[in-house]
Amino acid sequence: MKTSTARRRFSALTVCCSVLLVLFTLAATVGRLLLPDWDAQDLATGAAMPGGGHLLGTDELGRDITGMVVAGARSTLAGAALVALGSMVIGNVLGLLAGYRGGWIDTVVRRWADLLLALPALLVTIVVAGIGGGGYALAVGVLVVLTSPADIRLVRSAVLEQRHRAYVEAAETLGLSRFTVMTRHIWPNVLPVVVANTLLNFAGAIVALSSLSFLGLGVPPGAPDWGRMLAENRTLLYDNPSAALAPAVLIIAAAVALNLLGDRLFEAFSDRGRS
Repeated sequence: MKTSTARRRFSALTVCCSVLLVLFTLAATVGRLLLPDWDAQDLATGAAMPGGGHLLGTDELGRDITGMVVAGARSTLAGAALVALGSMVIGNVLGLLAGYRGGWIDTVVRRWADLLLALPALLVTIVVAGIGGGGYALAVGVLVVLTSPADIRLVRSAVLEQRHRAYVEAAETLGLSRFTVMTRHIWPNVLPVVVANTLLNFAGAIVALSSLSFLGLGVPPGAPDWGRMLAENRTLLYDNPSAALAPAVLIIAAAVALNLLGDRLFEAFSDRGRS
């Protein structure tokens, strides 16, 4: 009875997280089409509390905060998704090769991953972005490289766990190529770890890119981005708290939803694999 109740609660929580992420995705893809005047300025109004057709009020330039946070979902989520997917691709390719082939390939990949893991990712990104004059694309690229070592080690460990199991030995006995064994037999059994870790990286990338934008090393000034909005509107806490609190709450909500959904998907894939 307790297990059934816990599952219902967890399912409800999963649905809430999924709905929230769908809304974020819609905002990132079609938000600017739904709110074409998101950047319209009204200097006469300036920073104002919610009301008068502005659900979350306005910033110091008179721009609608609701339109800004909807438009800001694109840069915030798109960049984080690129970081998570890029790291996943690198981690899967190198992790599969290192775990299955072993030998000098494993040694080189492990040393490369250990070298990058020794570097503080966010600090290195700040330094590189600062030297390069900032820029969102540069920050995304650096984060992809510095996030991938954790994926490499995770996938490699999962492959090593599967490497000497009976189904792998049977596939090798049948004369299947190494590429086929890795991609069609081993990788599907590593997928639960990959999915959960990708969503976790997605959440971490949202926080990292928002931090860089907050420091002025991400998107340019005035661009719609949750981290940039938090930096530009933190002085408006007494004039319109929503201008700073709205993007901050959305960053937290997106990160938490991705983490919870990643855990649920990992359990679902693992249960299916055991069955």
